[in-house]
Amino acid sequence: MSVPGAVRGRSGYVFAAVVLPLVAALLWAAYYIFVLAITPAAAPSAVFAWPFLFGGALYAAWSAAEGHGRAFVLLWREPSAYLRVLLLVGMQVSVLASTYLAGPVDTSLLSLIGDVVLTPVVVAIWFSSYHGRFGSPLLWTGMALCSLGGGLAIAGGHGLSALHGPGYAVLAVIPLTVAFYFLATARENERTPASAVVGQSMLAAGVVGVAISPLLPGGLPGLVAIGPFSIVVLVATGVTSFCIAPLLYFESIRRVGLVVPPMMMTGIPVFAALLSWGILGIEIPWIGIVGIPIAVAGALLALRGEAPAAGAPTTSR
Repeated sequence: MSVPGAVRGRSGYVFAAVVLPLVAALLWAAYYIFVLAITPAAAPSAVFAWPFLFGGALYAAWSAAEGHGRAFVLLWREPSAYLRVLLLVGMQVSVLASTYLAGPVDTSLLSLIGDVVLTPVVVAIWFSSYHGRFGSPLLWTGMALCSLGGGLAIAGGHGLSALHGPGYAVLAVIPLTVAFYFLATARENERTPASAVVGQSMLAAGVVGVAISPLLPGGLPGLVAIGPFSIVVLVATGVTSFCIAPLLYFESIRRVGLVVPPMMMTGIPVFAALLSWGILGIEIPWIGIVGIPIAVAGALLALRGEAPAAGAPTTSR
């Protein structure tokens, strides 16, 4: 994979590799707070569908403004585009269910496992240009610490005790869909404008959300039975977590490659914990307080282990 858009100088590399994905992590962490802030005023069917539709509409407008409207339209005819839609829908259904049942911190830690642990493994296997970039013991030690810290925080929390039977599927579905959706999208972004790729998957996921709303709590009536405050929150979620956050994340990947930005997603559980405590008054169990910094330290160690091999890439797009 070539990484478009040369990163010039250390400050440019730090901005692209650290600042952009950390802001994205903050906006994604805010999603969990938005969801819980409007519960039960807005039904899960509305919380699922509307942010996709708002975010997708913004991406479609951006794609048209960039002159990529034709690419956006052609994606609707490509079968591979619907694999990304399926991954996105699966990810969001499981994230939404886990947020309601397990809480924002446990859910964000499951997402962290997908970002920091599974993503580098899949990159090493799936992207030939990254073969040989994963020989650093620091990288693998950091990934192991990240798994340990995330596991401690998840096991020590009280949220997962709310999962029963099929609900335990989120433990596997969230990490897997997070890793594969973002990597499949990044791969398509190599040949198709990102605004078209993300916009198509967002809008299609919104349409799927409307179609499956009878299966979700609230059903079809829940899509329209929304108070003014909930509408504002859903619009804000669509703009921040479903438009600006992926824009910044994929821009970071465009500039510095596929390995470093996922490492910075350790910010999600940190931000989620701080926002949950500061806004919703949700206490963090002591083992979670221990586990989160272990996970963060592991990601930073992995970042240090990968960065010397990766360098500050220069590109051509």
